[in-house]
Amino acid sequence: MSENSTLALDVRGLVKRYGDVVAVDGLDLAVRAGECFGLLGPNGAGKTTTIEICEGLLAPDAGQVRVLGLDWKDNEMALRERLGIQLQESQFGEKITVEETIRLFRSFYEEGLPVSEVLGMVQLEEKRRARVGTLSGGQKQRLSVACALVGDPDLVFLDEPTTGLDPQSRRQLWDLVDGMRHRGRTILLTTHYMEEAERLCDHVAIVDKGKVIALGTPRELIRSLGAEQVVHCELANSDGLPLDDFRALPGVLSARVDAGAFALQVTAAHETIPALLGFLDARGTSLTELRTHSPTLEDVFVSLTGRHLREES
Repeated sequence: MSENSTLALDVRGLVKRYGDVVAVDGLDLAVRAGECFGLLGPNGAGKTTTIEICEGLLAPDAGQVRVLGLDWKDNEMALRERLGIQLQESQFGEKITVEETIRLFRSFYEEGLPVSEVLGMVQLEEKRRARVGTLSGGQKQRLSVACALVGDPDLVFLDEPTTGLDPQSRRQLWDLVDGMRHRGRTILLTTHYMEEAERLCDHVAIVDKGKVIALGTPRELIRSLGAEQVVHCELANSDGLPLDDFRALPGVLSARVDAGAFALQVTAAHETIPALLGFLDARGTSLTELRTHSPTLEDVFVSLTGRHLREES
């Protein structure tokens, strides 16, 4: 079996321009069948444009897109039957019920799942007769996901699916995504929650300025930092303390200013922290806060882009 035959999504050299602005600049993606693939990036990175091209909503200026082994030009109707799309923002009829809404979307497909099964998947059974206008924001988000799943799609696009959900509802939706993967479905997920990407995604692509700047499993990307710990320190007075002095401390791989504090990626915190304390004492300042954590996908993102993903949302 060739590699291409195992790809649910194959994007090569994708380009999309809006006048003089290049939104997508030669982007490549390869999403394997049956995996959950995360697409991360700041606002304006080209994520939404890329997804809309893959969904058949926009035409590219250059490049090739094959979805489930097919192209949009000659196979639009066949692809519509096999895709599920959850948009970041959806507008439903406020006066019809949850069950009627899902039944309406089910009517768009020749084959699909029973409405009652989908209600159970998104845990909206108790709201089946409730009018959409009475739902909370989180319940409407789950309804949006239900409408994406009712056609029993082979490939599901989930654009910020847990935005607005409380922690319990978010974890319930994580379980739903896990269930889809176990059923052999492919998921392309965008999210502003790094812990969500680490928890759900088999592979992650970080996109910036229309290009993929990092690609791999979450573990591979985190390992690429080379750091064992990230040390955050806030100081009583940081005036006149250049970053190069922090970079020169034992075991420090990199240093940056992060929301008024210093963030150090280190190979051995037990060597760096005593040296840090001595360094600060010699310069007549002291710590107001010190904390450490194991590197995360958020640290990878900041290292590559200089920004926090949630700050860009």
